[in-house]
Amino acid sequence: DLQEAHFIEIIDGMEMDTQYNRYAEFKQLQLYCYRVASVVGILSAHIFGYTDRNTLKYAHDLGIAFQLTNIIRDVGEDARRGRIYLPLDELAQANVSEESLLRGHASAPVAILLQKQIDRAEHYYNKALSQLSKADYKSQLPGLIMAAIYRTLLREIREAPSLVLTHKIALPPFRKLTLALGAWLKYRR
Repeated sequence: DLQEAHFIEIIDGMEMDTQYNRYAEFKQLQLYCYRVASVVGILSAHIFGYTDRNTLKYAHDLGIAFQLTNIIRDVGEDARRGRIYLPLDELAQANVSEESLLRGHASAPVAILLQKQIDRAEHYYNKALSQLSKADYKSQLPGLIMAAIYRTLLREIREAPSLVLTHKIALPPFRKLTLALGAWLKYRR
């Protein structure tokens, strides 16, 4: 029962990457996140199975959280490619120039801007997990495991957000394995 429209949305999201290297405001970025990540989550929820329709809302919001985490993690790497996924209006509000991001200049305003993005991603993790019925924990276990890993990565970034300008922050494989095992034990029933 996978809908063709969802696959078209994913293609549209990939196309956005060829057309845009900046997003003026979060609403535009949110559409991109929906297309490249939420739709994948919704399709996955259908494949894994669910009993509660709220699981689709969970999948939508978890996709946004995942993509925002990727964007935050990759700020420096994207900037070196001339891309800025952080909303430009929020850069302006934080008094951070595009040039300072492109050059990888760490500053207090950049750290504050990144903290705001981290808070937004955390909001989407909280929202997603609050919508998932316990009846669907077992079927949605792959997403729950990914959430444990991605959210831990986000929390690592929170400790020193400006590091993303010069380093790709990653969790070691053993840590990912222990997080996956912990999530599996927590949600398998």
